[in-house]
Order: sequence, then C-alpha cells, then structure tokens
Amino acid sequence: MSQPVGACPALVLNADYRPLSYFPLSLWSWQDTIKAVCLGRVNILSEYDRTVRSPSFEIRLPSVVSLKTYVQPAKHPAFTRFNVFLRDRFACQYCGDGDDLTFDHVVPRSRGGRTTWDNITTACSPCNLRKGGRMLRESGLHLRSRPYVPTVGQLQENGRSFPPNYLHDSWNDFLYWDAELEA
Repeated sequence: MSQPVGACPALVLNADYRPLSYFPLSLWSWQDTIKAVCLGRVNILSEYDRTVRSPSFEIRLPSVVSLKTYVQPAKHPAFTRFNVFLRDRFACQYCGDGDDLTFDHVVPRSRGGRTTWDNITTACSPCNLRKGGRMLRESGLHLRSRPYVPTVGQLQENGRSFPPNYLHDSWNDFLYWDAELEA
C-alpha cells in the first residue's frame, strides 16, 4: 500500500547536496516542493512512487530535492530555547534527566544574571525548582557541563544524534555522507 500524499515530505538539500539543516531536518511538504519544482528553484534528485495530478499536469512526488542556488549557512546559531536544548543534548545539566525540560539561568536574573548562551542551561523542572533563585553553590547542585556559545557545526553534530522519527530510504544517500565510516 502506498503512502498518503500528506506523508510524502521532501528532503531539501543545499546546492552542495548537504541538508539545509539536520535538526530539525530540512523537509518541505509535498505542496511546497511541487511549487518549487514548477518555479524552477530546485532539482529533483529522487522521487516517491506516488503521483499528483491536476487536469493538465501529472508529476511524481519528489522525495529529495536540491536548491539550484546555494544558500550560505548561518555563521552563528540563533539563540533559541530549542537550540539551547540541542546544545545540551535534551538532558538536564544538573541530573541528566530528559523529561519536563525547561531552562535555567545559572546566575539568576535576580542576582544580575543575563539571558545569554553562557548563562542559560537546560534543566528539568524539579532541578530548576530546587535551584530557584540561588547560586549553584547555595543550591547544592552541580553542572554536568558549563553553558557555552555553540557553533552551527556543533549543533548539527548534536542533531545527528537525534534522528527524526521518519526517514525515507531515498534520503539515506544524502544524510550523514560526511560522517566517519566504520572500519
């Protein structure tokens, strides 16, 4: 049985055949992909066994496309909650738990702490409540790793450790091709 059309996203690669992002994986809906094909903005590299039709047009759904114009990757990652979690590998930096995550100011705002890469860390709610507005030494908690400003490459590398729930077979040739091979 074939996939429903809605379950046919396309992996989007830059003009150098690398994904625009690994985590979240750069995917477009089938509608956005068909639009980009019709506008001549992408090359189709692989297709699903599904077609879509209009009264005058039929096309197999692309499963992998590459942009015709190279998009320069960001030099510095955006400071977002998601990227903080990704930097910290979706684990509390106090206890290692991965559930009920939030973020914590290592130096509390009430003590002059700022909301910056090197003062924000991933924390589970129980550890965040335990620390409260206190300094680390006052709370009895210890950081597993100090917060830092990650590079885009570090976030991409961390993202590869968390593959998406769905990977189409046609994507395998384009994901992780720059990863080290096993001996």
